[in-house]
Parts: sequence; C-alpha cells; structure tokens
Amino acid sequence: MRLARGALLLGALWLGMAVAQERAAAAAAPTEQQLKAVFVFNFSHFVAWPPSAFASPTDPFVIGVLGNDAFAAQVEEAVHDERLDTHPLEVRRFARVDDIQDCRILYIDRSQQAALGRVLTLLDHRDTLTVSDLDDAAKRGIIIQLATEDNRIRLLINTESAHSAGLTISSNLLRLARVAHTGD
Repeated sequence: MRLARGALLLGALWLGMAVAQERAAAAAAPTEQQLKAVFVFNFSHFVAWPPSAFASPTDPFVIGVLGNDAFAAQVEEAVHDERLDTHPLEVRRFARVDDIQDCRILYIDRSQQAALGRVLTLLDHRDTLTVSDLDDAAKRGIIIQLATEDNRIRLLINTESAHSAGLTISSNLLRLARVAHTGD
C-alpha cells in the first residue's frame, strides 16, 4: 500500500512538471523558474509534517517566498486552486527575514544569501521545509537545494536538517536526490 501510494505521488510530481511544461509550451518552453516553482509545490506531497504543524484541518498550507516577487508569482500560478488534503494552498511573500511568518515551505531566493544564517537560526527546529537554489545551500543547512547541473534541476537533500525540523522526506523523493550533509 505504501509503495503504491509513493509511486502515485512520484507520478504526481512528474505529472505536475509535465503540466507546467505543457502550459508554458503554448507560449514558449518553460523557464527554469517555472520548473522550480512546480518543484516547490510538489514537495508538499513528498514531505510529512508533524500533526502539530496545523492548528486545524482547514488551516492553509502556506508556501513562503523570501526575496523574489517574480518567483512568488510563479509559485502562485503552480498552486492555483490546489489543496493538500483539507488544507488550501496559499503563497505569502516576505521581503525581509524579519517579515517571515509561519509557513510549511519557505523558498529562499539567491538575493538572500547574506541573510541565510539568520533565516536558518530563525527557523531552527521549526517544522518548515527550507528550499533554495543558493550554491551550497544544503551544506549550509537548507533542507532541499535546487541545483542546476548540465541544464537540469537536481535535488540535494539535507536529511539531518529535515530531521531537526521534525519533517519526514518520502523515500520516493530521496531516490531522485543526492543526500547532502551540513558542512560537507
């Protein structure tokens, strides 16, 4: 049963990417940012949050974007009218580290490199999945790094950081990624 569910979710991740590519194909090939936005959305299906992450079954599932309004718009398009179980998906934009509020996923833009240490300190042991495309992000403590290698998006996952945040990453997602460790 678990294997079948995992295969279904894995298929959903790739289907989501295909849908994003299909939408963009009408105008042009999908941009790297569009693909990354779909990845961020689909991570919600491959990570388990502790029950305490939501006060009620109808609380929104918040995806925060720190520092890039254009990327936030791409994520908003990817999550439009979507739900995660009983939770409606919502995107919140944060201009500064001090603006960060409670969210289940936080995408940290490259423009926030200097503030990365503060972000990680602020979120320490919180149930927030951190995602970034900053170089060496996973080595610095980000849970999922979106690395571009040979014109492809590769996932680097820091399982230690995920564990510290109380998150469980699906083995199906881990199979698609390279595991990274803080300080490697």
